Amino acid sequence: MGIFSLTPSIGSEESGSMSTDKWYALSLKLHRDYKGKIEVIPKVPVRSLQDFAIWYTPGVAEPSRAISRNPDLSFTLTTRWNMLAVVTDGSRVLGLGNIGPEASYPVMEGKALLFKYLGGVDAIPLPIRARDREEFISIVKSIEPAFGGINLEDIESPKCFYILERLRKELSIPVWHDDQQGTATAILAGLINALKLVGKKISDVTIAFIGAGASNIAAANIVIKYGAKPGNIVLVDSKGILHSERDDIDKLMFENPWKYELAIKTNADHRKGGIKEAMKGADVVIAASKPGPGVIKKEWVEEMNKDPIVFALANPVPEIWPWEAKEAGAKIVATGRSDFPNQINNSLVFPSMFRGVLSVRAKAITDEMIITFAETLAGYAERKGLREDYIIPTMEEWDAYIETALAVGLKTMELGISRITLSREELLSDIREAILSSRAKYEALMKAGYIRSWW
Repeated sequence: MGIFSLTPSIGSEESGSMSTDKWYALSLKLHRDYKGKIEVIPKVPVRSLQDFAIWYTPGVAEPSRAISRNPDLSFTLTTRWNMLAVVTDGSRVLGLGNIGPEASYPVMEGKALLFKYLGGVDAIPLPIRARDREEFISIVKSIEPAFGGINLEDIESPKCFYILERLRKELSIPVWHDDQQGTATAILAGLINALKLVGKKISDVTIAFIGAGASNIAAANIVIKYGAKPGNIVLVDSKGILHSERDDIDKLMFENPWKYELAIKTNADHRKGGIKEAMKGADVVIAASKPGPGVIKKEWVEEMNKDPIVFALANPVPEIWPWEAKEAGAKIVATGRSDFPNQINNSLVFPSMFRGVLSVRAKAITDEMIITFAETLAGYAERKGLREDYIIPTMEEWDAYIETALAVGLKTMELGISRITLSREELLSDIREAILSSRAKYEALMKAGYIRSWW
């Protein structure tokens, strides 16, 4: 039995509002019982003590000498090529806020589990006590030799923008902030297909972004790069609609230049007000703000353009319940939850994004790679058959992970930022082996009882 078969099918108003506390209680019990979610086990054979002469001293000196002459051989002779650090300071964890590095550990560990189970990527949870952004950057730079990539996670805004920008420039391995790039990639993939279903072009639609934190700022930037007109975009933060004449615009310039840039180049109609005013006449709403319900009201959906698209992505409770948005006329509704249709979730992205880039020993992840990934993910769902309740693949569709990893790996080589060059067939074989063998090993351990079942 796979882990996904354990997920209940929940879609009603009653179950959607009552299930969260039950998940909390069960999760706490099982975390205590299992004493964590991951462990490290060897991947090489050990038949006798003599084998340690190969894997350790004296034999191990020769790989070390080779790497000392050419540090890039660390991607060939060690697990570095497939090793990822999941790094956080615990300053913005899920919807819990600044709970600190220790409290973030279960989330980072869960991320590592998903990396391995879905992408065949070895990932290490690494919460660090570094609140100052320069100290954080210094620590991550110092651990670069141990890893093939860095996944930044749950860092408060706007610090997360600065940290990502600096590390992308200063490290020679891929650096990814999942709350920014991962969510933005999933949003773009879902939006591509939602627009196909309603027969609208991204260059023509008006998009209201409710929330102007890490996810939506990244998403707004990526949809602009994909073809949305900046003037057709309206962003709303906790103080209202962003526009170039807002009282705090000069303050934003210094404190959050990433939000400031969007405030200047979006909202060509100079809309003012709040969520209601931003949604009026909009074709699309992408909400990544605070948990609802009631953050978005039914009557505001009723005032959107014909066949509106509503992405209500707050967890654990979306800004508006899906059935309420539908009752108000929304043609397509997506949330961040697995128990409702159309889950826009970065778990569809980060495992195979890193599978693809690690397999070719990438030096970076670019926006071109993100767009390629989103188009491939959207294309996979389109071939399956788009419906109002199916605009993006689910986590159960394993082929989607292989397909997107292949696409992004090929794009990396095309852009000239890979350390190795593989044929399409070689890359596909490497990706399939990594993903499918990871799943097979996991299921074999469960079958043998080394990973004990709780159900």
